[in-house]
Amino acid sequence: MRRRLGTLSLARSPRWMSPRMSFYPFFKGLIVGFLIAAPVGPVGILCIRKALADGRLAAFIAGLGAAVADTFYGAVAALGIGLVSNFLMVHKVALSLGGGIFLVVLGWHTLRKPAVLIPEGTTHVGLLRDFLSTFMITLTNPATVLAFMAVFASFSVVSLDGDAVRAGELILGVFAGSTLWWAILSAAAGAVRSHFTPLWLVWLNRLSGWALILFGIGVLGSLVVPDQGAEGLFSLDAAPWVA
Repeated sequence: MRRRLGTLSLARSPRWMSPRMSFYPFFKGLIVGFLIAAPVGPVGILCIRKALADGRLAAFIAGLGAAVADTFYGAVAALGIGLVSNFLMVHKVALSLGGGIFLVVLGWHTLRKPAVLIPEGTTHVGLLRDFLSTFMITLTNPATVLAFMAVFASFSVVSLDGDAVRAGELILGVFAGSTLWWAILSAAAGAVRSHFTPLWLVWLNRLSGWALILFGIGVLGSLVVPDQGAEGLFSLDAAPWVA
């Protein structure tokens, strides 16, 4: 099915809602952002591991990196920014290659991590590194913009008609929805942290490390699979769970 990277717009709100006062676009964005973020993939694995090893704050900051990248792609899809969309599609092979390599390296690094449970609230958890890691994983998946376009279409988001206020509400909703998911996941995983021991962390590092490596190998392998090119795991159908 052909998909245009053109300008999208929202179905009109009910007449009793003021276009500038209504939160209708915000709630649509909230649902879309949550749905795009929720399926568990590399970022979800990292977030769970961070919650169990480093605490809920580290996990939430890691999820926030993915939320910011999701918001960027949501804005590209909602506003129909042709130049950015075309750049992403033209360079999708290079982006997928970089993303696959990054996942493999990150998985290997996770395998070699020492089994040390860092106390909650410590200042040595590398929050900026956690944020940038998930931000890069999500940003190097150009098919995310296509996933947003597909979900927007299913929610009757068809054209913004140059309405900056409604566009802003929609994009803010995407960020809020994605952030909400990562807050829930971080809190849920962090709730069982007190029962974790260093031995369990050894196995957690092994499982999450190999899972990230396999994700990366899958992405790299998809670049050479006949008739799939750069799509593979980063195709439209797979994009939602890459987060």
